[in-house]
Amino acid sequence: MTQSPYLWSPPPIQSLAVRGAAARAPVNRLFFVGRNYHAHAAEMGRPVDRSVDRPFYFTKSPQALVESGASVAYPPETANYHHEMELVVVIGDRGFRVTVENAHRLIYGYACGLDMTRRDLQFALRDKGRPWDLAKNVEGSAVVSDIVPAPGVVLERGAIELSVNKEIRQRSDLDKLIWNVRELIADLSLFYHLEPGDLIFTGTPEGVGPVKPGDVLEGRIEGVGTIALTIAPP
Repeated sequence: MTQSPYLWSPPPIQSLAVRGAAARAPVNRLFFVGRNYHAHAAEMGRPVDRSVDRPFYFTKSPQALVESGASVAYPPETANYHHEMELVVVIGDRGFRVTVENAHRLIYGYACGLDMTRRDLQFALRDKGRPWDLAKNVEGSAVVSDIVPAPGVVLERGAIELSVNKEIRQRSDLDKLIWNVRELIADLSLFYHLEPGDLIFTGTPEGVGPVKPGDVLEGRIEGVGTIALTIAPP
């Protein structure tokens, strides 16, 4: 028997189903764009002025990833857990300091995503000028649907919505993104060497709100697909 070189088993490779393919897509890093719809920025009390601001980002560990259809326990240390429906861009090629004009070359496809958030912790940490990790990098808080391959295709419009227990909570259009898909890829590539399997959650529209155990979340993005999540007891 060959002895393992590790003290304990390394974590499994995280991956997502690809529509129409038997092979799965391994996931590398999870990037999230903050406040990328004007109406959501306003409801968070932090309006965005594109003429002077630029996109900002946070990350989650791959262990936060769960697939659509999962049942995830309501997380600890929060009493205000929020849904955020988002378009996810799947990177399929390497790129660093790419231009806006060439950003589409890095796109493999798209997915629907949920960025679940401990909102009470986020506000408390924000008000103290501290990082958001405890609010955002939550186990089971990055929910992603299957991937729709669309190499080089730039989505510029399409309805995006989320319902909780069949009641619409979020409804908007991708054309309301403050920074569009091309611009986000180009800007993020100034800071990171983007690689295949990187996911970019592009921001959430207005209407975010709390969920509770027993709630069923269902979302859709026109031309991409659907996503579902059940909130289980703590």
